Amino acid sequence: MAPRSRPTARQLRLGLELRKLREAAGMTGREAAERMGVNAIQVSQIEAGRAGVSDIRLRRLAGHYACSDVELIDALAEMATDRTRGWWQAYRGALPPAFLDLSELEHHARFLKVIATTHVPGILQTEDYARAVFSYVVPELPSGELDVWVAHHMHRRVVLDRDPPVEYQAVVHEAALRVKVGDREDARAQLREILTLSERPNVSVRVVPFEADGFGGANSSLMWVGGRLPRLDTVHHDTPHGSAFVDAEDRLVRARNLFRKVEEASLTPTASRDLIHKVAREL
Repeated sequence: MAPRSRPTARQLRLGLELRKLREAAGMTGREAAERMGVNAIQVSQIEAGRAGVSDIRLRRLAGHYACSDVELIDALAEMATDRTRGWWQAYRGALPPAFLDLSELEHHARFLKVIATTHVPGILQTEDYARAVFSYVVPELPSGELDVWVAHHMHRRVVLDRDPPVEYQAVVHEAALRVKVGDREDARAQLREILTLSERPNVSVRVVPFEADGFGGANSSLMWVGGRLPRLDTVHHDTPHGSAFVDAEDRLVRARNLFRKVEEASLTPTASRDLIHKVAREL
């Protein structure tokens, strides 16, 4: 089978975790290949996400690496053998690959925790709000392409409806609620949408008010995506140059601590709903 020309973020993550196991065992790629009876190029391609790996071969590799973490091995085997062709595949070739990677990441998430300080979180956005954001950030997009971007963006919300639904927690700064991305009516509709979604049992929305003391996280927007194991969590950042997926352990620890701090600065869900109602009245 020819190597993949463009591995997905999930395939890259699997390869990275296998490389971490090999390096923890103090083994070179050539040594691993010799143990497996393959050439070093195959091991390199697996670790780069450019080649798949079967359940049997993955477990053999883990055995050669003396990995005794059964939960981790099972989780990696699940990633290796997953053949899901999700709804996002319909957008392949029509959208930047990072959009599809994000949809796949959310599809497999055990939970989603979001910090939003400048915009309403993507999954909570109305169609008009999302269209206004994309039109502003990429003003040269033809209307047909913009429609595709918005359609994909709105489809991401299916994770809230799946069985079982993903646990979704959003901490939103009051500034993001008050910025009128579209017109005044769009802004009010967006706030009503947040209130409606926050009534779901799997959705929690908390607001950091302007009056919160000691809040230094004004530039802390991120999405923390729960993997099957904490070690397999991922943090997603939107940057001026596109999406960034972070999985280094020290960065994950930092993200967990950051979410805890921002959440501690926020109001309770009930008080947050009251504030959202207040903002809507003042628009």
